[in-house]
Amino acid sequence: MRDIDPIRLAQLTTLRTGAAPERMLEASTTAELVEALRATWAAREPWFVLGGGSNLFVGDAPFDGTVIRVRTEGIEELPSPHVGRIRLRAQAGHGWDDLVAYAVEHGYAGLEAMSGIPGTVGAAPVQNIGAYGQEIQETLVEVELIDEATGEVSTVPASELGLGFRTSVLKHHYGGEPLRRAVILSITVDLFVAGERVVRGEQLRRALGLDHEAPVALGWVRERILATRASKGMLLDDADPDTHSVGSFFQNAIVPESVARALPPECPRWPVAPDLDAVTVIPLASYDGLVPQTKTEASDVKVSAAWLIEQAGIRKGFKLPRSRASVSTKHALALTNRGGATAGEVAELARFIQSRVHAEFGLVLQPEPVLVGVEL
Repeated sequence: MRDIDPIRLAQLTTLRTGAAPERMLEASTTAELVEALRATWAAREPWFVLGGGSNLFVGDAPFDGTVIRVRTEGIEELPSPHVGRIRLRAQAGHGWDDLVAYAVEHGYAGLEAMSGIPGTVGAAPVQNIGAYGQEIQETLVEVELIDEATGEVSTVPASELGLGFRTSVLKHHYGGEPLRRAVILSITVDLFVAGERVVRGEQLRRALGLDHEAPVALGWVRERILATRASKGMLLDDADPDTHSVGSFFQNAIVPESVARALPPECPRWPVAPDLDAVTVIPLASYDGLVPQTKTEASDVKVSAAWLIEQAGIRKGFKLPRSRASVSTKHALALTNRGGATAGEVAELARFIQSRVHAEFGLVLQPEPVLVGVEL
């Protein structure tokens, strides 16, 4: 690891807010990253790790602690125990989209719908990133991480990460601490060896404009997804202020089916799939030859936060008077820095949107990025 002169976080985050921290370290290898974390934890000072800076909303006051920049890179191919599959292990600082591009180029299916998502590999499981109906939890096998409590490095199966909709046990939720304070060093995904695939998910089929079930090339899927994200200002471009954001600032709302029914029928929604592999265990002593009918509960429903925002009267390009922060002109879910906006200005806009949606629909939209020194 090496100490570097602290850089304004506005220069290292895609929302372009944040002052320089008190101290900044940089790690280019896993060994350096482990060393930096252990030293910082031993000093018992505030800290956070910085990868691509695409999921951080940092406040205006200087961070009183250490920021550790994760610059580790590399992809390793590993055998899979499953026929027709391969595993890729990627270092935490490797660009997420670079990993997707590698998989698509080599004919490995399972990540292509997540093309263009900014940030680094290490942040992907923390957020359980996903797009167009595909999530990393579908292919994630395990992560290598280091725990703050012990300083020990271990390999943890994906099943122990508490992966849910844009969450995990590692995520700093707004107003709370993660269930497990740890930093990911590498991830391993298990992918199909197939240069093309049949697209079945409703969201992805809609995004790709598919009306058939014939296989399509992975490269074609990636190209279409990148074009779609670009049209919504979701691909980073220094010349386009609509991309100076954290992507979707608010999560799509997950609500009970009864709540979804009360929303206008035109509100876009998608069922959150129930557990189809649930097992009913019947003690042998009480088995009478009949298997009781399994009770099925109505699944939760994911509803479009972008639709809720627009129907609450917040249009694309909306901004508060004299503010340099605005809703993207291309996508209602992105809050953007139009040039020199403070974190306070972005937070004011976010709170206004939350209040309008709550007043109109009774739902409180939750922020998707990690907030550092900011309150909503």
